[in-house]
Amino acid sequence: MKLKLLFLQPLFIQVKSIIVRKIYLAIVVFAIFLSACSKPDGFVISGKITNAGGKHLYLDQLNVSSIVPIDSVVLNNDGTFEFNGKISYPNFYLLRLNEKNFITLLVDTLEKISVRGDFANFSRDYVVEGSQGSLLVQELNNKLTMTKHKIDSIESRISTFRNYKGNETQVEKWEKEVNVIRQNQVRYSTDFVQKHPFSMASVLALYQKFDEANYVVQDLYSLKIAASALNSIYPKSEHVIALYTNTQRLIAQGKNDKLVDFIAENGSTYPDIKLPDVNGREISLSSVKSKVLLIHFWSAQDRVSRIQNEALVELYKKYKSRGLEIYQVSIDTDKTLWEAAIAQDGLSWINVGDMKGSISAVNTYNVRSIPFNYILDKDRNIRGKNFAGPALDGAINELTK
Repeated sequence: MKLKLLFLQPLFIQVKSIIVRKIYLAIVVFAIFLSACSKPDGFVISGKITNAGGKHLYLDQLNVSSIVPIDSVVLNNDGTFEFNGKISYPNFYLLRLNEKNFITLLVDTLEKISVRGDFANFSRDYVVEGSQGSLLVQELNNKLTMTKHKIDSIESRISTFRNYKGNETQVEKWEKEVNVIRQNQVRYSTDFVQKHPFSMASVLALYQKFDEANYVVQDLYSLKIAASALNSIYPKSEHVIALYTNTQRLIAQGKNDKLVDFIAENGSTYPDIKLPDVNGREISLSSVKSKVLLIHFWSAQDRVSRIQNEALVELYKKYKSRGLEIYQVSIDTDKTLWEAAIAQDGLSWINVGDMKGSISAVNTYNVRSIPFNYILDKDRNIRGKNFAGPALDGAINELTK
């Protein structure tokens, strides 16, 4: 019945209906376009600082050797605020009420960050959401602040009682306690860097100090791990360039014999992985000896991974005799499927996976999609990431010459 009525309508009504629909469609498309254009394509920092209405809030960029003012706002009566900006890679910022009341944020390119706090204790007690890097920075700063408070408290007692006879034993006990606290902080910060080598937060960890003369992390091995990892992802970052250059200079000076011995023994200056192969034998990344090492993350159930396996097989045949080795990490949870894919695709190199998603390795190497890879040279510097096709062939060819 509806179809009959439609065909019985005068032609001009049909034409009018078509025109109306086209106009409506055009309006909708235009509205979507305006909406898309209005959406910020950079970072946003917004939030609320109570008891601070009418006060100024400043956003400063932390460079390697300077602090650059970026923007400022007058907080609304209820303490709310918003900053917008565009950056090409993660960077450090100060959110500052005054010279003594500020917090440090690690802002990524498209993050929408929320910050809440109170004017009275903003620098000591704030909540940040929407920024993993800023949470890591907060963790680092809180940990070091607590450590310094403990040390200052004990050293104050030592200073008071040192000159009185009969307190030698107690003073010695306190000095040992200070040493333990320091070593715990060193251990925490060193572990932090090795757990988060691809996070810019590690730059902060590496440059934190107990005092003006003493860095917390003095381990060149940790410096090398972070410098190599971050340089592969953010080679144009001023902070990464400075870290990488400084690390290379220290290595060239040969000031750390432990690093030289470690490299000679393990051949590794990058985050290690230790996972079982199909036979259950654990194989560590650091145990692989080769001129070039390709670390490749994949899944037997991922179509793109399987297609890329075909290219890897050809590359392996081409460059194995010139020093290429592949350490392939599966994120699968089904061992039967994993083993079948290895056999079907003819993968003859090292294949490992814990059949629980290899979560630790995935997090350590900041893998956000698969397939994903890193290329390491003979000195085990990370030379690049996520190569495919001709770019992968060219990189391996260059490094195996």
